[in-house]
Amino acid sequence: MTTSPAISVLLPFHDAASTLTAALDSCLAQSFTDIEVLVVDDGSRDESADIVRSFAARDERVHLFQPGRLGLVGALNHGLALAHAPLVARMDADDVMYPERLQRQYDFMNAHPSIGLCGCCVRVVPEERVEAGFREYIRWQNACVTPAQIAEEIYWESPIAHPTFLFRRDVVVRTGGYRHGDFPEDYELLLRLHSAGVAMAKLPEVLLDWADSPGRATRTDPRYAREAFDRLRAAHLAQDTRLRARPLVIWGAGRRTRRRVNLLLDRGFQPAAWIDIDPKKIGNVIRGATVHAPAWLERGTRPFVLAYVTAHGARERIADQLQAFGYQRGLDYLMVG
Repeated sequence: MTTSPAISVLLPFHDAASTLTAALDSCLAQSFTDIEVLVVDDGSRDESADIVRSFAARDERVHLFQPGRLGLVGALNHGLALAHAPLVARMDADDVMYPERLQRQYDFMNAHPSIGLCGCCVRVVPEERVEAGFREYIRWQNACVTPAQIAEEIYWESPIAHPTFLFRRDVVVRTGGYRHGDFPEDYELLLRLHSAGVAMAKLPEVLLDWADSPGRATRTDPRYAREAFDRLRAAHLAQDTRLRARPLVIWGAGRRTRRRVNLLLDRGFQPAAWIDIDPKKIGNVIRGATVHAPAWLERGTRPFVLAYVTAHGARERIADQLQAFGYQRGLDYLMVG
């Protein structure tokens, strides 16, 4: 291993003995070999650390760190501080990267110096257990690849799977590293990078098997609950200068939608109008603004529209309607998950 490798692979783990061997095998089987693998033990009680030691004894690129129980964010920042490479690749202890992943991402970042973070597409495993909702999310995420698409879709959902991140270390350190809070740390980082003007992209190839299981933190930790995502989105939307440059219009006047919208409006925003297709809602006044049918958007000065409707199929219908009115995604409207 060189003193300063080209890529530092950051792999935190906690009680991951059943999956860690496959994850480490996939790191060391990369066609791109100029790496260090920083394996951070987040207070494991099983034999995970012994597995890492056995790898380290055979391959000098593997390094075990045992700072104690820090939690995922603490473990990530601990490893980030130890990284020697200018590029840092994230990896999880229950995932498997394909042999060309790091080479493909390394080549992409070298060819695109303006990109601060890139990911890749994923395959969720085991495929037979993937539920319809999550399958649709992966379909959407894998189709969101260009910097423009990622920027336009950033408020809908997290557009890049965390274990596929490969980022410029100085960019992430300069913007504050990973942050603790009542929110998903990976999505918060993407939103913060976006707010800082950092361009992000994704390779269109599937280069990682992303493990899905009932015990995943995304299913059990309140930091990944729907309400946590809603609060996080509202906080970053409130900093988006597009929302204050023109009159603001909200598409979606139902009660559930309004609860999510209020997280933004309570930060000092006043809608000029609401849009809804339900005839029973047309004419109602909500927070001082009238509910109109979509055709209202063709009249007068063009506002900036936030479409909050998440019902199946509604997103596509709303986008088609707005584009028929001449509205451009990112310039005149955004979809909010």
